[in-house]
Amino acid sequence: MGDDVAAILLALAAENAELSGQLAAAQDMLLEIATDAGQLHARAEALAAERDAWRVEAERLGARPLAVA
Repeated sequence: MGDDVAAILLALAAENAELSGQLAAAQDMLLEIATDAGQLHARAEALAAERDAWRVEAERLGARPLAVA
C-alpha cells in the first residue's frame, strides 16, 4: 500500500505543478487583457471628449452666418 500512496502523491504533485503553470499563464493573459482594456477605455474617453469639442465648435459656427469672400 505504501508504493500506491507514493505513486498517487507523485501523480498529484505533478498535476498540481501543471495546473499551477496553467494558472500562472492565465493570470499573465488576464493582466495583459486588463492593461489593453484600460488603454482602450482611456482612448474611448479621449475620442468622446474630442467629439464633444467638435460638436460644440460646429454648433458655435453654425449659429453665426458664414463670411462670404
